[in-house]
Amino acid sequence: MLSAVAGVYLSHKSAGILSTIFDIGGVFGGILAGFISDLIDARAVTSISFLLLSIPALVFYRVYGGLSMFANIGLMFLSGLLVNGPYSLITTAVAADLGTQSFVRGNSRALATVTAIIDGTGSVGAALGPLLAGYISSRGWNSVFFMLILAIFFAILFLIRVARTEIKGKLNEGKWFWNSISSH
Repeated sequence: MLSAVAGVYLSHKSAGILSTIFDIGGVFGGILAGFISDLIDARAVTSISFLLLSIPALVFYRVYGGLSMFANIGLMFLSGLLVNGPYSLITTAVAADLGTQSFVRGNSRALATVTAIIDGTGSVGAALGPLLAGYISSRGWNSVFFMLILAIFFAILFLIRVARTEIKGKLNEGKWFWNSISSH
């Protein structure tokens, strides 16, 4: 049996191995997103940046992934890095940050509930994503990539308010370099 991956037909085994490259990219994406987030102390800004970069990465994968196995692997890794980086950041660091909030502090039940909501939402997405992709793929793979990009767009939309608050806070505190430049 053969599967089409970026327009190239591969065995199911090869396609499965290639999909693992996406997950490996995601591991490195989580590490990189965490490092950058700690460096600039802005989780939402980091997540939005990764998500914005993931859109062209997915488009490049769709257009150029079939050129060669090297291009396929490289673009698959990059897509995983940029898509799963924010996911890792949101599910771990945000849950940890919520633990320091006054309404949760000292209340292990509230922290467990908030963490379960974050984790459960991710699980619902992980279950619905492939189901939708299977249904939408009957209309062609371009439709699947459009669905992914649309999902990323909504994730960015939901993070904009938090990112704006982070940016205002950092600028007011004078923690970011460009604030000191603009004040002179």
